Amino acid sequence: MSMTYNKLARSLALLCGLPLLASCGGGGGSGSGSVDSGSCSVNEQNAFFLDYMRENYFWYEDIPANIDPTDYSSVFALLDAIRSPQDRFSYVLTEQEYQERFVNAEYVGFGFSTRVVGSGLFINYVFADSPAATAGMSRGDEILEIDGVAVATLIANGTLNSALGPAEEGTAITFRWAKPSGAEQTDVITKTAVETNTVLAIERFAQDGKDIGYYVLNSFIDRTGADLNSAYNALVGVDELIIDVRYNGGGLIRYANQAATQAAGNNVMGNPFVSLIYNDKNSDRNNTSLFQLVDGVQQLNLERVFVLTTGASCSSSELIINGLKPYIDVVVIGQPTCGKPVGQSPQPFCDKRSFVINFETVNADGEGRYFDGLMPQCSAADRLVGDWGVNGDPLLDEAKHYISFDNCSPSAQTSGQQAWLINKDKPAPAVNLLEQWRREF
Repeated sequence: MSMTYNKLARSLALLCGLPLLASCGGGGGSGSGSVDSGSCSVNEQNAFFLDYMRENYFWYEDIPANIDPTDYSSVFALLDAIRSPQDRFSYVLTEQEYQERFVNAEYVGFGFSTRVVGSGLFINYVFADSPAATAGMSRGDEILEIDGVAVATLIANGTLNSALGPAEEGTAITFRWAKPSGAEQTDVITKTAVETNTVLAIERFAQDGKDIGYYVLNSFIDRTGADLNSAYNALVGVDELIIDVRYNGGGLIRYANQAATQAAGNNVMGNPFVSLIYNDKNSDRNNTSLFQLVDGVQQLNLERVFVLTTGASCSSSELIINGLKPYIDVVVIGQPTCGKPVGQSPQPFCDKRSFVINFETVNADGEGRYFDGLMPQCSAADRLVGDWGVNGDPLLDEAKHYISFDNCSPSAQTSGQQAWLINKDKPAPAVNLLEQWRREF
């Protein structure tokens, strides 16, 4: 894969819902100091981490009293031993992993994300200006062969990942792939440093006399502020806005704030966006962020926003919905979100950063605790039919139907309750969801 994270940490890193500079799901800082880099033995790191957890973990009361930090081979093992049963979000990264994922916004790879469906391998999305984009790959394409071997064979043999080669610049692989139309292409694609643009698509189209704007927001990292400006600059004057966060696992809260503020503008500006509530040992850190443009310039001043979601829409993605609800009409379309109304304030120590749950989030009406996810008004299943914005995308088509008729289509209305029943006993984002939808190579 594109990064060196172990599978679970790599997946959970995408759920991060980050305060203003470095907080997941919210927060206002990176913690209270770090272990001296000259005293970073395993036992010292474990002792520091356990002390930190007893003081700062949101569910600190669930930590067993008799834990001996010297019994564990690493802070990763210690976290697994003391994690609350309620917690499916806390993790620890190395500093290098943190810098790669949240700061540098790049990795070595081809520049595409894939989804395995049965014996097929499909493109979920492609990063702009990447080797894959240059070769002509796009969302909805099916990869048929890798270096002359059928993808179905690689999946059956469990060798798909290895066939895609190491995350090293210069790794060259021959791909044969098919467009949704059936047209096939073959090309040699070489891995290089890929910049992960966080807005994957921006579209504008007319319907029933309305000017409709649509953009796909894939994550909230340092470059998201500039990417959002590009989107809103292109959508000035639209009558309706559709924000697609179907694969967005979260990130920096300030950019969820920016996205929401640029959409609703004067309808929300200066009002409470989200309140962060820490455990009872840290209640002095409780704070409220107001709607503000952050890095934004254009604002649309809309009184209604559509948000497209799946079970991989998490944390800061959910904050856009929950934060706007007290002020404007938010129409959620798709599947129930992942259910992460909590967040992390990253804590550096030695060569690592702890991303453990420190606080919960609530909106201006005090609404939070949506651990079962935020429910859609109109249910629709994510299905690959072509590139972003094409007709036939179930989520986008449902939003268009609502814009035309001011209600859900009959199929979306009848399937909504069933979608909730399926989702509620399967907390998301489960690792398999992220492995399915965020396999970036």
